[in-house]
Amino acid sequence: MPPKPWQLIDSRKDKSYRVFSLRTDRAVSPRTGKAHNFFILESSSWINIIPITRQNEVVLVRQYRHGTRDVTLELPGGIVDHEEKPEDAAVRELYEETGYRASEVILLGAVHPNPAIQSNQCYTFVAKDVFLAGRQEQDDKEDIEVVLKPVGEIPRLIREGFITHALVLAAFYRFYMEWLR
Repeated sequence: MPPKPWQLIDSRKDKSYRVFSLRTDRAVSPRTGKAHNFFILESSSWINIIPITRQNEVVLVRQYRHGTRDVTLELPGGIVDHEEKPEDAAVRELYEETGYRASEVILLGAVHPNPAIQSNQCYTFVAKDVFLAGRQEQDDKEDIEVVLKPVGEIPRLIREGFITHALVLAAFYRFYMEWLR
């Protein structure tokens, strides 16, 4: 028999930070009738964008990530600000992190980063015919290097462990499965 939704008994916000809030839900299992607490990270949605130049190169970013305490190679991306559309966030993040603009931005789809403990989505866009239009507009918490790689080199970078960010891998999966068919 397929799983059924759990009955929510109580939900409360515990703590709020700039990029996420912690919420505790108490819900009853439809199978056992027992109540349990669940801890949820609430966050605005995120975006990532796959910028492709006219020379068929992907504009990537290399930056330090505090969670892993390491420098990663990934796509431009970030938080969708309050009342901002995901596409507008993608255009904004592309420019802020790289200085590039696009002639066209197309939604490839969205994923749930971790539905077990997170409430948000991550939208993936592809940007066609991107071009350098200015300087990066990094905030004080960013230190980003822009890196151009041929589209055909991306699978090797993933296979060899140079690109490890799960949401970036999901974006490239969607790109190769749906965009390049």
